[in-house]
Amino acid sequence: MKEEDVQPDNVTYIVLLNACASIAALEQGKQLHHNIIKSGLESHMIVGSALVDMYAKCGSIEHARQVFNRMIQRDVVSWSAMIAGYAQEGLGEEALALYVQMKQENIEPNNVTYVVLLNACASIAALEQGKQLHHNIIKSGFESDLNVGNALVDMYAKCGSIEHACQVFNNMHERNVVSWNAMIAGYAHQGLGKEVLTLLEQMQREGTKPNEATYVGVLKACSHSGLVDEGRHAFDSMCKDHGVVPTVDHYACMVDLLSRAGFLADAEDFINKMPIQPDAVVWMALLGAARNHGHVEIGRRAFDCVVKLQPENDSAYVLLSNIYAAAGSWDKVAKIRKKMKALGVKKAPGCSWIEVDNHVHAFVVGDVTHPQSKEIQAELERLVGLMKEAGYMPDLSFVLRDVEDEEKENVLCGHSERLAIAFGLISTPPETPIRIKKNLRICGDCHNATKIISKIVKREIIARDINRFHHFKDGFCSCGDYW
Repeated sequence: MKEEDVQPDNVTYIVLLNACASIAALEQGKQLHHNIIKSGLESHMIVGSALVDMYAKCGSIEHARQVFNRMIQRDVVSWSAMIAGYAQEGLGEEALALYVQMKQENIEPNNVTYVVLLNACASIAALEQGKQLHHNIIKSGFESDLNVGNALVDMYAKCGSIEHACQVFNNMHERNVVSWNAMIAGYAHQGLGKEVLTLLEQMQREGTKPNEATYVGVLKACSHSGLVDEGRHAFDSMCKDHGVVPTVDHYACMVDLLSRAGFLADAEDFINKMPIQPDAVVWMALLGAARNHGHVEIGRRAFDCVVKLQPENDSAYVLLSNIYAAAGSWDKVAKIRKKMKALGVKKAPGCSWIEVDNHVHAFVVGDVTHPQSKEIQAELERLVGLMKEAGYMPDLSFVLRDVEDEEKENVLCGHSERLAIAFGLISTPPETPIRIKKNLRICGDCHNATKIISKIVKREIIARDINRFHHFKDGFCSCGDYW
């Protein structure tokens, strides 16, 4: 087009920016932006919205915000594009803050805005703000929109309110495979394997054909429920009866299913016989199970395979360190640390979030930066005393340091999930549930401690970690200590 001296107009640029966004072509998008400025079209509202969308989808949220801030006029499309950018970067709080600003400027959200806002709530487990959005959606008449309904089911499920997810799902006038998958994934994260299998049967009876994502949810549910035979059957049925070709995600679920149940040798054999090349996720499933079951040799072999594929996978180093620490092999723990330092591999810090009064509070391990840090520490000390009276014995194998036992106990007390729980206890009314989210797997000692805390304080504590939900109540967890 340029070779024939045809000048692009605003429509051309919008189409080209959408093309860049679809393939994350950031550098070409920047070149287009330069040409748009030269053409004097940057102030065009639809072009500006397309620029925001392109930068956001290419992962350059700072550039997106710069364009957004410079826009003279902004409509619901501009605001939705910017909110979506924050949501897909995992910046849920920023997305929700922008929504507040949008309302202050009297811009009415549309169905797309609500979908991205619900995704933002889901990403940070902001249930109360999600409920407020649901109320606004009903007032706006968008509850019957299929995409909004699917996003509501997903939001409630990811925030741990499976009852609300069921209510929305059952009230939907129209459902597609995305609706069913959202509900199946919600049950799977709760470890409700039998309910997922029932839902799968219902889905097929009502004429919706399961797809790849459906079976990822089904296999995860079987894995988290210890339904090994049912998981094997689902995997076979997926291929033979429904023509779904297994992807690496399905194979990873099967490895997790077998190894989590203690069949580590079978899981390793399964990997070696896979018809496609296993990726790091597959080997990580085996490595995680080796940590849980204390199998040093299989753990070491799985680790070797992970780092061949992803040399800087910090979780792999941490898991192998955990295996060696549990076995008391501190010299090997030291060697792993040394190797991590040499390679520049840094462990991702554990982080936990809790929503109180429509504000999300974040804590990292050993955090003392919160304005109420002194009160949180005092509450933790109170809890530790009560827990020990109730028979709590810290599992020091979860501390990857060869230090005195007293210091190990202090390290465990500073884990992010305990800080979030303590803050929740001092910041919310008695008897109300406490909901937290963690970016990593909840550690075994914190799992045991939270069971005891739930009994002492007579509160339900709902924790969503990277694998699933845990509902702690009266000294027990919904996972049955199988996660």
